[in-house]
Amino acid sequence: MASKPWRLLLSPPVRGTWNMALDEAILEAVGRGDSLPTLRLYAWEPPCLSLGYAQPVGDVDLARLRARGWDLVRRPTGGRAILHTDELTYSVTAPLDEPRVAGGLLESYNRLAQALVAALRQLGLPVEVQERSAAPNGQSTNPVCFEVPSTYEITVGGKKLVGSAQARRKEGVLQHGTLPLTGDLARIVQVLVFPDEDARRAAAERLLGRAATVESALGRLVTWNQAAEAYVAAFRETLQLDLRAGEVIPAEQERARELEETKYAHPEMGR
Repeated sequence: MASKPWRLLLSPPVRGTWNMALDEAILEAVGRGDSLPTLRLYAWEPPCLSLGYAQPVGDVDLARLRARGWDLVRRPTGGRAILHTDELTYSVTAPLDEPRVAGGLLESYNRLAQALVAALRQLGLPVEVQERSAAPNGQSTNPVCFEVPSTYEITVGGKKLVGSAQARRKEGVLQHGTLPLTGDLARIVQVLVFPDEDARRAAAERLLGRAATVESALGRLVTWNQAAEAYVAAFRETLQLDLRAGEVIPAEQERARELEETKYAHPEMGR
């Protein structure tokens, strides 16, 4: 599968608004041909709740969120709420004619999923890609991403392990996703709106029954660096990428600052 080289970005932990602004700035730069197709691996500091682009901000208990010192951002992709902490996040950005993302959404997602599965198996996780029954038209009233079935899911022991979402625009394709490494996945319900505490507890129990972290699946901790090394190796080998370490270019930095200020700092604004 010959093509031009790809750029590899290993980003330090930063605030959620910058992470989402930079992903979009990279998409625009890739679409203009100013940047190579990019695999970016990153983390979040402080913890950040992200909403899908069409998800109502009313799902969030803002007072509880602020009390914990957690941030809030709206993703440029769909889906439901995710709490980003103790995880590795990846983003893949490429023009529409790049062979790894060519075709429709499901075709390209399944192609990229092959690399994700290979990375997780390198870490010792017996993961599978399972076909599920998604909510009609991709819609769900459930506010939590890891409780909502996707058409295809990467699972371990029957539990969802990786949450991914994709946006296809004229500039190209952006797919990003999260791999929870450790911690209590049920923390997210503490900052979402529920009718009462019984409903909140029930949601936490359902979530823990349907989703896993790498540590809970393996019985040992995998660090961010270990997971990142597996992702890089698997993307290189599985997708036959000529993956070269690079940097964020000045134009992407400048555009990301603009997007963060005008768009991503305002999660109450839907798309």
